[in-house]
Amino acid sequence: MKSILYSFVIALVFVSCSGKEEAVNVQALNQQFISAWNNKDASGLDAMLADDVHFLQGEVHYRGKAEVAQQWVRETIGTITDLKTNVVSSGTDSQLAYEGGTYSVDVLPAGPDQPYGIGEGNYILLWKKGADGAWKLSYAQLEGLPVQVKNQ
Repeated sequence: MKSILYSFVIALVFVSCSGKEEAVNVQALNQQFISAWNNKDASGLDAMLADDVHFLQGEVHYRGKAEVAQQWVRETIGTITDLKTNVVSSGTDSQLAYEGGTYSVDVLPAGPDQPYGIGEGNYILLWKKGADGAWKLSYAQLEGLPVQVKNQ
C-alpha cells in the first residue's frame, strides 16, 4: 500500500511540474508600451502589435497591424504627450493578459494660438502570447472624455 501511495505522490509532483507556463507580468508589458508611446517610438509600438490587433475608440474601429499602426499610432503619437495610466483591474494566465483602468494625456495644441489640453478616459489593453512565445497587443479600447483646456 505504501508503494502505491509513494508512486501516486511522485506522479502528482511530476505532473504538476511539467508543462506549467509562467504568467506574464502585464504591468511590465504596459510599461514598455507607455514608455514607447511617451518616447514617440512608433516602430517600437509597431513591434508590439499583433498581426490581428483591434483598436476601438468610440465609433472608430481599426483592424489589423497595418491599419492600427497607421490610423492610431502614427496619426496620434505626435498629438499627445505624458501618457499615464491608473490600473483598476488586471489579470494574466499563460496565454492572455489584460489591464484596464483610467488614463490621462497632455494634448498638444493644434495650432500656434491654440491652448494645451488634457485628455482623460478609460482603457483596456489585452495582450496575447504568439506561437513564437512573444507577447503582442491584441486589443486596445479607449473611451475618452472630451479634451479639456489645460491650465498653465
